[in-house]
Amino acid sequence: MKIKKFFTHRADDPMGALNDLSFLLIIYFLVIAGFNTNRGFLLNLPSREKPRIVQKDDLLRLSLSREGELLFEGEGLSEEALDTLLAQNLAAHPNMTVFLSLDPDVPYQRFVDTVHVIRERRVENFSFSPSGG
Repeated sequence: MKIKKFFTHRADDPMGALNDLSFLLIIYFLVIAGFNTNRGFLLNLPSREKPRIVQKDDLLRLSLSREGELLFEGEGLSEEALDTLLAQNLAAHPNMTVFLSLDPDVPYQRFVDTVHVIRERRVENFSFSPSGG
């Protein structure tokens, strides 16, 4: 029975050591490299010890339909109109809370675009919930 050699390079072969070194350097740089990960929505959850009471005047109710249409009081809103509405309500109600009701079949990108407009306006109190159909 013949035993196979696991090493194909000789001990005095400088290229074998160079290959090993380059492989170790690649692993080293992969380990220390920072990977950019998608973290999704970073939202702060309310504290259980201090429940938050929202005044009716401070609540702005929006909804996203199945077709991706943004509605406020039954009227359709564009992203520009939403931005204007948020600016006006934040000026009048600094503690404003935005509640977004979602159809479960709303296009995901439309939801992300709406949340982006709300976050750009620096709305601190934001909540969303599926509407149930």
